[in-house]
Amino acid sequence: MNPEQYQAPQGYQHWDGDNFEDLIGPFFFRMAGDIAETVFRVQTKNCNGQNIVHGGALMTFADYTLCIAATQGGKEPVVTVTCNNEFIGAANEGDLVRGRGEVIRRGGSLIFTRVVLTVNEATVLTASAVVKRLRKP
Repeated sequence: MNPEQYQAPQGYQHWDGDNFEDLIGPFFFRMAGDIAETVFRVQTKNCNGQNIVHGGALMTFADYTLCIAATQGGKEPVVTVTCNNEFIGAANEGDLVRGRGEVIRRGGSLIFTRVVLTVNEATVLTASAVVKRLRKP
């Protein structure tokens, strides 16, 4: 595997604790105000039998982006309650997938979010989710 795929792009950071996500990614993020901007490079391990990115990899990346948006960069523990995904296009090995996630409404314990994933400015997936804040023990 190419070592550059494991380096954060300029201006992005890796969220420590991404145990599962790192098996698929790694994923990187930055906050642009209230918007979560995320990226990941599609690798061979992300592709299905047609040599395009597997939908499960895109859904995992969308969920990551939604949670980063909900927590404004991972500032509090959350879990996903629901996540709805719509597949619009495809991504191929080597593509840089970008996410743009935002909070639609923040309640007491529930946060409503949405994301658009793109490759070269073409939409590949849209998603919305409800994320629940976890109480600290």
